[in-house]
Amino acid sequence: MKNNIKIFRVMKGLSQEQLAKEVNVSRQTINALEAAKYVPSTVLALKLAQILGKQIEDLFELEEGD
Repeated sequence: MKNNIKIFRVMKGLSQEQLAKEVNVSRQTINALEAAKYVPSTVLALKLAQILGKQIEDLFELEEGD
């Protein structure tokens, strides 16, 4: 699954650590998400969308084979 979390995080002026605290996960989790090495739960995806002020569809895109 492709994602645009890093783009929107940077646009919002947040560090990985700050975003992690906002959604109650570790910085490593945010790093793994941005590197597309981790697929978030629905709850985490909703929290990220809310904090970043975006729709889930803006943050995540299905790729062929997902």
